[in-house]
Amino acid sequence: MAKKAKNGKGGPHTIVTRTKKKLVIVSGRSHPALAAEVAKALDSEVLPTEHRTFASGEIYTRFSESVRGCDVFVVQTFGGAINESIMELLIMLDALKRASAKRVTVVAPYYPYSRQDKKGRGREPISARLIADLMQTAGADRVMSVDLHAAQIQGFFDGPVDHLFAQPVLLDYFERKIIEDRELLTVVSPDMGRVRVADNWSDKLNAPLAIIHKRRDPTVANKVTVHEIVGQVDGRVCLLVDDMIDTGGTIVKAAEALKRSGAKRVIVAATHAIFSDPAPQILDTEAIDEVVVTDTLPVGEDRRFPGLTVLPIAPLLARAIFEVFEDGSVTSMFDGAA
Repeated sequence: MAKKAKNGKGGPHTIVTRTKKKLVIVSGRSHPALAAEVAKALDSEVLPTEHRTFASGEIYTRFSESVRGCDVFVVQTFGGAINESIMELLIMLDALKRASAKRVTVVAPYYPYSRQDKKGRGREPISARLIADLMQTAGADRVMSVDLHAAQIQGFFDGPVDHLFAQPVLLDYFERKIIEDRELLTVVSPDMGRVRVADNWSDKLNAPLAIIHKRRDPTVANKVTVHEIVGQVDGRVCLLVDDMIDTGGTIVKAAEALKRSGAKRVIVAATHAIFSDPAPQILDTEAIDEVVVTDTLPVGEDRRFPGLTVLPIAPLLARAIFEVFEDGSVTSMFDGAA
């Protein structure tokens, strides 16, 4: 039975009940291994869910247990069959809303259509905004994502957006990995659009910054021409930082340009390993000494190569989920602010 709060448990108009908060992790089919690792880090398990795709292509979802009054976190990333994963997410959200979940948070480590965040030419869509509208209409109260391609995507949502950063995960690896060549380290931005991110890496690693100036052919997707390198890279260990690797063309051309300019080693760090064909083949090149990514997207054995290192993102997601569940500060995970 409800009662008025007293003795510091709330104000005179606050009602305290015996109801306890309940955290539930559910998963789509896009990356079940990641969802399982997140649940494990939270000392929990993924809620069993029935997923079906009928012969007609229609998707069906049903949760095996009640989620009434629960704080539900839906883990769904968007690699491979991206459009099917989006539709599956929307159906899951609708099911949760109709099942009386108290709050639903979409945990989308890689945000779909994030590169379509603005109109570059007439008659183009802003698909990243469309995805936000679809999620909210389907029942998402909150969204959590890692390294959005453009920070302004947060403004497409009316509710809270938790923008997480994989940099601490990657930095921890490089702090332990690059020891003997630390004084030779140079952080490199693969294009002008990533300068701010690379500059942040430069500050964290106390290393100089170099920038690759490139021009993209507007008539051919994923075709890039490297023009010149701004900064000293001769004899240096170059750390190329980016948010994603899709076909790998941009990164490979950048690495080749760095090696031609005398770079001693080239290491690539990226959050999202999209690895569309033929990325795994062309990234396995002498121009790149190592590629380091996180598992925000599933990286199957068919997409792995000798120089690839995949770091787990689940601990970061689990901590952020716990902060949201406990009404804590996600921001404090990255800059110490409350």
